[in-house]
Amino acid sequence: MLSDKDSRPANAPSPAPEIDPISPEDASAIMAQAIEKYTAEGWHVLTQSAYDARLTREMYNLDIRIDLLGQVETHESGLTPLQDSGRLTAWVLLLATLLLVLALASALGFI
Repeated sequence: MLSDKDSRPANAPSPAPEIDPISPEDASAIMAQAIEKYTAEGWHVLTQSAYDARLTREMYNLDIRIDLLGQVETHESGLTPLQDSGRLTAWVLLLATLLLVLALASALGFI
């Protein structure tokens, strides 16, 4: 029997090849192409950077990511609770402002 010092594995694993990540400029160009087709379909850009972007349309979000090799990944999901409450707040403020303007116009005799 061989001691632990003398034993060597028959097939040593080869090191994984190094990944050469794309530059932010290349990622931005790929992202611009990916976003272009979605904005033509009616999506609106909420946030965008060189490697990721979030778009929204109606009741859906679309996350677009560029990985280190330059591949485009997309993920569609529903609105977040914060977005839902923000929309509700905007509608309430809009209606309150409309009622205030109507009351003020009535008090001043415009209506």
